[in-house]
Amino acid sequence: MKTAVIGCGAIGRVHAEQYAANPRADLAYVVDIVPEKAEAAARDYGAKRTVADYREALADPSVEAVSVCLPNDLHCPVTLDALRAGKHVMCEKPIALNANEAERMRRLAKKQERLLVIGVVNRFHDGVLRVRDRIRKGELGAVYHVSVMFKGYRGIPGLGGWFTTKACAGGGVMIDIGVHYLDLTLFCLGFPRARTLSGVAHSVLGKDLRKYAYTGMWAGPPDYSGLCDVEESVAGILRTDGPTIFFEGAWARNVEEGAHHIDFLGDKAGIRLNYCGSFTIYSHTNGVLYKTAPSYREDSMFRAEIDSFLECAATGKPSPADISSVIGTQKILDALYKSAAENREVAVR
Repeated sequence: MKTAVIGCGAIGRVHAEQYAANPRADLAYVVDIVPEKAEAAARDYGAKRTVADYREALADPSVEAVSVCLPNDLHCPVTLDALRAGKHVMCEKPIALNANEAERMRRLAKKQERLLVIGVVNRFHDGVLRVRDRIRKGELGAVYHVSVMFKGYRGIPGLGGWFTTKACAGGGVMIDIGVHYLDLTLFCLGFPRARTLSGVAHSVLGKDLRKYAYTGMWAGPPDYSGLCDVEESVAGILRTDGPTIFFEGAWARNVEEGAHHIDFLGDKAGIRLNYCGSFTIYSHTNGVLYKTAPSYREDSMFRAEIDSFLECAATGKPSPADISSVIGTQKILDALYKSAAENREVAVR
């Protein structure tokens, strides 16, 4: 299956690497408006051609599947172009800037009878799948509350660039990192229906770009000619038909100690899942409390994600990351930003 990767930044290189490693794929194109990025990716992962205009790759009828690895504001238009060209598409998270764009993408994929999956890669993580299985089997009993933490110290990425520009990114830490934590939580819980959300979003530390202190910057260095008009920290509570979900996250804050985990609390047992890591089970029997830390081999979730995309594109098998199962996550993101802007609880629609 001939494939193309559109966008050769950090995540685009991950996709290119996994296509190169998969015997089902032939990496035909890598695309980037910066020629040096495309050339480096082609050299590292054996792509046949480099182009600056993604439309050139889409015009090649031999290309069957593409990855869209671009800034968030380009997810919708480029994905729509790829679907119109008859390609199967894997679009990185978040789906788009908002749920309206996401619905347009879903509808066109259905009309074109093409596969459209979203890069919610944690759905392919071994630890997440094992936690989901234990919840499904009732080992925690009734899960009544989940606490989600994704708090960093001084980690605003690419200050002044597209990551911190609302028109390009759609938001800050919640749409960048929080989407992963939120999506894997809903996935583990079996997607309970979201009802209402009350949240806050703070844009304080990065507003004056030159005064922002940091020790390292992913996607840097800072562009002091740009702006930062997105949130660097969030908090909120989501009410669902099942458990309540509390979340707190930050790219940047003035406390160094971070937290990167999800606590699933049931009436029989609880689980702490470390993000991209292992998990611990807390239980009790006959008045005795137990803490168990399972040990198991972990495979690459990115490899599993690309393997699944190619298999589903080739066979028509349903994908666990199909856009229809991710739109609910996008709607919750929309609700968070609406709640924060209006300073009130809102319905998730």
